[in-house]
Amino acid sequence: MKTATLPSLRVQADLREAAEAVLREGETLSSLIETAMRETIHRRQTQAQFIARGLQAGIAAKRSGVYHPSAEVHLELQTRLDARRKRVLG
Repeated sequence: MKTATLPSLRVQADLREAAEAVLREGETLSSLIETAMRETIHRRQTQAQFIARGLQAGIAAKRSGVYHPSAEVHLELQTRLDARRKRVLG
């Protein structure tokens, strides 16, 4: 696949120093920036999908007239979380 370049990034000296201070062995500033970009893109895509699912759920609830009280939902989620913690942590 053909590669592309990104615009130069000007930052304050203290940000560059902080970035250099956390580089892992063999890691470059370029690879750190690329990783940060990939993670940010993934997070934003995931957030957009989450919002879209929530909006669709709201439309479906309005259409069906079936709603669930928040206390009921929280209790169900807490029950699932407690069960999972018990399985994982013993």
